[in-house]
Amino acid sequence: MHTSKNVNLIFFFILSQKPKPKISASRRLFLKTKLLKKAMTMLENEKQARIADKQRILDERHPTLQLSGLSMQDLQNLCKEIHQKIDKVDEERYDIASKVAINEKEIQNLSQKVFELKGKMKRPNLRKVRVSAGAMLGALLGAKVKESVDFKANLKTVKKEEEKKEEVTDWRKNVDAMSGMEGRKKLFDAAQ
Repeated sequence: MHTSKNVNLIFFFILSQKPKPKISASRRLFLKTKLLKKAMTMLENEKQARIADKQRILDERHPTLQLSGLSMQDLQNLCKEIHQKIDKVDEERYDIASKVAINEKEIQNLSQKVFELKGKMKRPNLRKVRVSAGAMLGALLGAKVKESVDFKANLKTVKKEEEKKEEVTDWRKNVDAMSGMEGRKKLFDAAQ
């Protein structure tokens, strides 16, 4: 019969043994180097494709200028057209930047609301502060307590009941009266 301790020990023994790899170490190293080389070539190809796309887009949007053979009036008209395009692009850039700023503020507000709804606000680290009793009362009660407070004035007064005291008499006079059966009878009667 296997007890739970024995079963746990068997599982621990099985799990502690490292499984033997199905591929030898040299083969695994060879495959890793092949994969890394393939990944490097893929990254290089991707970079070249991005550069080619960027150059193609720039060529489409901004054709090369043919300035040879233009008169002074044509050059001035070309400059005016370029300035108009620059103004238009600046307006679009400003509009987009303002939209982005508005969206970022909205995202920040919404994320703050989500944080508040979850109730997982970050609590600041609190420092230990020494405060006197007067300063503590001033902070708790506000401006009401400017002068010192007399705590004893606010306490209730309690009247103490006077305990019944037996008269203390000379014990020698009482010894003769309490001796014998008569004295014990007097004590018994007094107790009742």
